[in-house]
Amino acid sequence: MAGRFPILYLAEAGADDAVMSSGVLAYLVDAMPQASFTIVGSPQSAPLFADTPRLDKLIVLEKEGRLDRLGLWNQVRAIKWGLIVDMRGTTFSGKLSRQKRAVRGKDEAGVHKVELAARVLQLDEIPAPRLFVSGATRASIEPLLPQDGAPLLVIAPGADWVGREWPPERYATLAATLTNDGPLAGGRVVVLGDEKDKDAGHTIRLAMPRNRTSELPGKLSMVQALAVLERAKLYLGGDSVWTQLAVAAGAPVVAAYGPSDETVRGPWTGVVVRGPRSVEEFRKIDPGLNQAILHMNEVPADRVLKAARKVLAERAA
Repeated sequence: MAGRFPILYLAEAGADDAVMSSGVLAYLVDAMPQASFTIVGSPQSAPLFADTPRLDKLIVLEKEGRLDRLGLWNQVRAIKWGLIVDMRGTTFSGKLSRQKRAVRGKDEAGVHKVELAARVLQLDEIPAPRLFVSGATRASIEPLLPQDGAPLLVIAPGADWVGREWPPERYATLAATLTNDGPLAGGRVVVLGDEKDKDAGHTIRLAMPRNRTSELPGKLSMVQALAVLERAKLYLGGDSVWTQLAVAAGAPVVAAYGPSDETVRGPWTGVVVRGPRSVEEFRKIDPGLNQAILHMNEVPADRVLKAARKVLAERAA
């Protein structure tokens, strides 16, 4: 760390939240080439930052208990930090030696999390989510992808709650339509997700001609998923960390939303397709937004297909 400007970045525990604020870290990486970075994250969010340039240390805070905070304290207290960026809004960071400290405030109704992240550094322009992928990571995913140069349609059918999952059969219909004789004709489909998304991935594969689908749920790290998404001609998903990763990778995004507020957590540079109900109407049905109800059934496939065609046409133009 000698000769550099040390920055401590405390990322959110939630992976999707950490992706949405990642543009702030990317801004610092670009704007301060003399800086080095120590990043603290949870088991879910820390892997997102594994390929960050000039990364001195990636610290995984396993839990939020007193002993865990003491362990973190012992790793960071001896350094005089040039800048501490606290995306968790903790009092912990205020106890550390530093030149400057920037702390995230509370969420605000109707204000997107990407915008709130930019306020931490009082940036005039809001940086879009962006994460870094190394050449080694890109090389690691090559054997898993088709090598014929066909356009890639990347789909992530899963979400962290069943109420936000769009039926996999509809993703399958769109995949076949877009890649058979649609704007991605001759294309290949790549399915991303967790282990629990394997059945949905299998449903999508069965709708496609043989050997036109790569099922990768549970097989990739977060940064490997980013490397795949960098190559996507189009991404389809819902309210999930995979959709936020697609935004961070710069992929064209079309996302199906239902009981989620896209004004706060929608894909920052993507297109959201909703059904007839608002978030407030969903809350009347499911006040805690946590019941095992298939809220997404009412998002029509034809509207998502229309949005996908429009996005692809605009990109082509």
